Amino acid sequence: MRSRFVAPTVRHAGRALRLVIALVALPALTEGAHRRPNILFAFADDWGRHASAYGKIENENSANRVVQTPNFDRVAREGILFKNAFVTAPSCTPCRSSLLSGQYFWRTGLAAILQGAQWDDSIPSFPLLLRQAGYHIGQTYKVWSPGTPVDAPYGGKQFEYEKAGSRFNQFSQNATAMVADGLTIPAAKQDLYKEVTGNFEAFLRDRKGNEPFCYWFGPTLVHRKWTRGSGKALWGIDPDRLKGKLPKFLPDVPEVREDLADYFGEIQAFDAALGLLLERLEQLGELDNTLIVVSGDHGAPGFPNGKCNLYDFGVGVPLAIRWGAAPGGRIVDDFVNLMDLAPTFLEAGGVPPPSEMTGRSVVNVLRSSQSGLVDPTRTWVITGRERHVAAARDESMPYPHRALRTKDYLYIINFKPDRWPMGNPYNLTENQAPGQEALTENTMISFMDFDASPTKAWLVAHRSDPEWAAYYQRAFGKRPREELYVLSDDPDQVSNVANDTRYQSIREQLNHELLNELRRTQDPRVTGDGSTFDKPPFANPTNVDRN
Repeated sequence: MRSRFVAPTVRHAGRALRLVIALVALPALTEGAHRRPNILFAFADDWGRHASAYGKIENENSANRVVQTPNFDRVAREGILFKNAFVTAPSCTPCRSSLLSGQYFWRTGLAAILQGAQWDDSIPSFPLLLRQAGYHIGQTYKVWSPGTPVDAPYGGKQFEYEKAGSRFNQFSQNATAMVADGLTIPAAKQDLYKEVTGNFEAFLRDRKGNEPFCYWFGPTLVHRKWTRGSGKALWGIDPDRLKGKLPKFLPDVPEVREDLADYFGEIQAFDAALGLLLERLEQLGELDNTLIVVSGDHGAPGFPNGKCNLYDFGVGVPLAIRWGAAPGGRIVDDFVNLMDLAPTFLEAGGVPPPSEMTGRSVVNVLRSSQSGLVDPTRTWVITGRERHVAAARDESMPYPHRALRTKDYLYIINFKPDRWPMGNPYNLTENQAPGQEALTENTMISFMDFDASPTKAWLVAHRSDPEWAAYYQRAFGKRPREELYVLSDDPDQVSNVANDTRYQSIREQLNHELLNELRRTQDPRVTGDGSTFDKPPFANPTNVDRN
């Protein structure tokens, strides 16, 4: 379905032909290269900014001192580690529509929502533009989430490489089952790793000669659910090592520490697979002619402030980029939104990014030799969300909010503060709640925009405990129209100072800047009467089915 809310797009074959002609006229951008670079994009579901490369530059109380990601760290060490990378939306479908199109999610029509999403085929996407320009493209596992139809922007059977299997997507479940059947832990892991390499090999075999390739590796193992206790059982991550290292919005209790340790285990499995891909590129002699980008699609699922939230724990993601002769060993402060990757991939491949892309290429940052703030214009990002789970609220209403993040502040507008941010508290009363197992296993029981998890179950069970009630309220309660956090004093973003008169001028300035950018980029939430996302086809006022 095409949406009238999307900016003008590439619609004619003549435009594609002009791109190819432009490609011939442009030299490859890799210093000293004789051909265009390959592109390897390793992108994990629900992976927030958790990697040991960050732990090394954070204080000793950082939880990132516990997780171990040597292969991500290698990409960062030999390339660039981005400290301020964010997604446009902390929900998989709008995030991916933004990434593919190089635009804010609200410019992608029905791709701006999770359930019921449809891709507008008039919107240009970077993989298909690269394909038109002579790239061999392919993907393994998840790219475009609503069913990945054949005519999707990147995916469909003609671009899919999963003949070796898809068991890696449920890593902890499958590895645990194999161990229960008698395999050793190393043997079980190796069996799943063979699938990763088998799929990549199938993709490489279809490459014609030395044509450049673009490969998207998108496993879903970091997405819930995973096997409880697997972080310690499979990876030796002792939950007690996290004691005293949790952010202030997470209860520092055994159940939550174990939950986070299990999450870290899935991250480490993803990192191991990344290492296999890097090793194969080295064997082929392609490593230095490959633009390697590693990131995740939003923050941790089933934890407060994570997935579906505009706090850093929800929209901040890891980002490391390695590109051959580009100066490496750098840590940069530039603010990057993942929609910036589409024009980056296109520029690296010699394809002019379409004018409607709101993202900006980071090739200039990659080719610089500077650390710190490289591009002085990259000092902020904007994030937002509309609808995640359709049944989370009556009539499939969204929870609309937008945020402006700068070096010093996080400013959020909750456009409908009367709505529940994590979904309605269905099946929950003052004296009654769903059982612990239900809240751990079934997201659709209550607060549907908050994934089922042991942490969710624990918070609901302790909602009336004076010691923990504030954690429950912060996770699930309604929020004021405006939130403002001063990051120097409050890095975990738990103390809202929007009503503090000392910050009135700052709040007004951030409000002005945020709304100006939303209007400039034609966000339907602030243009017209602002109700676009509250009406069909985005919402369904006649649908009250919560199952």
